[in-house]
Amino acid sequence: MTASTTAELGRVIDAQTLRMERVLKAPIDKVWSFLVDPAKRARWLAGGTAPANPGECIDLRFDNDKLTDEKAPPKLQQYAGKHEFQCRILKIEPPRLLVMTFQEGSPNASEVSFELSARGDHTHLTLVHSKLKQRSSMLNVAGGWHSHLDVLEDVLAGRTPRSFWTNFGARQEAYDRIIPAA
Repeated sequence: MTASTTAELGRVIDAQTLRMERVLKAPIDKVWSFLVDPAKRARWLAGGTAPANPGECIDLRFDNDKLTDEKAPPKLQQYAGKHEFQCRILKIEPPRLLVMTFQEGSPNASEVSFELSARGDHTHLTLVHSKLKQRSSMLNVAGGWHSHLDVLEDVLAGRTPRSFWTNFGARQEAYDRIIPAA
């Protein structure tokens, strides 16, 4: 079992906020490039456009089916295929901080921050997703972020990424047990 399969679940900070932490086996500049370079970001999360300045919007283009060689099960089918939405950059301080809205302009708009700190030749990543309006939204983003971060760990380590959809389903069930009911 690899370290990333035993990654701790994120923590619920409050009814609208989830926090996840990882130590990634890559230097901070490399991890930063996987946040801001659309081609690299597409390998673990979503392609689209590159963030540059606060106030600007970027596109995130998700295609979770291309992350691994696995089809989405029926219960996760809504996340299969291509999905695109805009995010507004709130803060960008290379190579340590990226804060953006998530699904800008939609009723489900929320906020995501990525904070990086160097730990020798490793990087400590703290991801905080806040302003989640419903428990169901928190369950979806918790399972999704956990699975996407697992893929990022694998990509950075030069491993074939684990099965995204199987992992997403298992993580969503695990988060269902720890996220308080509304």
